[in-house]
Amino acid sequence: MKRTGAHALWETLLAHDLTTVFGYPGGAIMPVYDALTAFPDMRHVLVRHEQGAAHMAEGWAKATGEVGVCMATSGPGATNLVTGLADAMLDSVPLLAITGNVARPLIGTDAFQEADITGITLPITKHNYLVKSAAELPGIVAEAIRIARSGRPGPVLVDIPKDVQLEAFGGEIPRPHAKPEPMRPSEAAIEAALEVLRGAKRPVLMVGGGSQHAAAEITEFARAWNLPTITTLMGLGVFPASDELWLGMPGMHGSVAANRAISNADVLVGIGLRFDDRVTGKVSRFAPHAHIVHVDIDAAEISKIVRAHTPVRGDAGVTARRLAQEATRLDNPEWHAKLADWKTRFIRHDHWSAGYAVKAITERLAPDDILSTDVGQHQMLSAQLARFEKPRRWLTSGGLGTMGFGFPAAIGAAMAQPFVRSVVIAGDGGFQMTAQELATLTRYKVPVKIAVINNSFLGMVRQWQELFHERRYSEVYLGGDNPDFVKLAGAYNIHGLRASNEAELPSAIDAWLSHDGPSLLEVVVPNEHGVFPMVPAGAALDEMVETAPQGVAQ
Repeated sequence: MKRTGAHALWETLLAHDLTTVFGYPGGAIMPVYDALTAFPDMRHVLVRHEQGAAHMAEGWAKATGEVGVCMATSGPGATNLVTGLADAMLDSVPLLAITGNVARPLIGTDAFQEADITGITLPITKHNYLVKSAAELPGIVAEAIRIARSGRPGPVLVDIPKDVQLEAFGGEIPRPHAKPEPMRPSEAAIEAALEVLRGAKRPVLMVGGGSQHAAAEITEFARAWNLPTITTLMGLGVFPASDELWLGMPGMHGSVAANRAISNADVLVGIGLRFDDRVTGKVSRFAPHAHIVHVDIDAAEISKIVRAHTPVRGDAGVTARRLAQEATRLDNPEWHAKLADWKTRFIRHDHWSAGYAVKAITERLAPDDILSTDVGQHQMLSAQLARFEKPRRWLTSGGLGTMGFGFPAAIGAAMAQPFVRSVVIAGDGGFQMTAQELATLTRYKVPVKIAVINNSFLGMVRQWQELFHERRYSEVYLGGDNPDFVKLAGAYNIHGLRASNEAELPSAIDAWLSHDGPSLLEVVVPNEHGVFPMVPAGAALDEMVETAPQGVAQ
């Protein structure tokens, strides 16, 4: 077998220690798959849909902090990656997507299965490439890997025409780029932030997903200054939930303590977050009394939504450690007493509901377990109820809110961390969007534990229709068409169980978690239930609805 551009691709991935690829073959990527047979050290995971490949690569990347790799053919294969690439872009996930394309002479002719995937993905990738020769292929792939993992991480796509894959290659494979030093903030910015902190009476630290790599430094910083700490949906696990300084998650379905702390703070330090709309509520009334210090590695995010009075551009870990070195412990008993009171205001979920089920499941998770979720009510309930002590133990789709993300992400995480239990909580709607990956689970014997919270509705949409559209439940009922999820699991030779009430749930969870291999637990819960607290769209954080209104299910 002659050495070709396709061989150079695999050699480059191996040289960069990227030895697992999630993909699906097709005509325009066939030479790459043919060359794969010459590389026994590569592990290719055959998915059942390209979207599953992208989300598995995301799960791999989120669980490890390293680049996840997915692969698809041209046309529909490439476009099926688009949702995963957009998801990775919004959540800053380092991803390398490799696609095949038609041969160079056919590009632009509307050839069979041709799509301008570099044009399509331009807004949803950090960078992308159309490779024009085998000679330049290894260098492009090496650069793509560097871009994906450097600075603010993100997805990069490399599109390789079929004739480039077949072209003879006789060059060298580049060595991996040295990892760049983390960006250090300027001393002027540090001094400005320190001056603000030293004068704080009601300080709050708010930590986002851009700090997942800096959990130790963030924790050191918060404890040194005695800062009440909020972790966003994407930041859960950066600061241990067991610490008395932790206030929970902010935003639309955040905790009472977190949202009230933001609304009453005089200094708010945000590290590694975007201040997106689900976090801020009505922007003009977000943290109205606070001097805002915004630390981020991406200059474009600072003051994009919430104006930063003190901008600090730098790596989250480097900046937090530098601020910790100059710590002055801030003690305000009155402020901490208020926070302690607000922390007592939470929903107890003491009756049979989706919240009851999610609480029972999350209480059984160990600190090292990885929990993935899909998107919807179960996602927000999991974020409210689970207690994360470590980073990279919580995988969810934040910015894009992608239904279908949770299950394949859990597979990718399980393959990346084979000695850590991988659990996914999904809704009956989202699970069916990528349920075909049960075949991937069976083929590779990945011991993922799947919980399907079955309320027979698209629950979050139904909740909004209940609250804001006079209960006109338009196209959200799934109950008449849902499959028997236990039988569906059985069709793929996966162990399945069901719990339909409080009495059945404890033993079902025991059997589900203790099963040797993949297993699925369907939990049948009431149709109508809500997720509270809730900040209605367009409202400020201090206008949150703490409990369900009269006549609305909790």
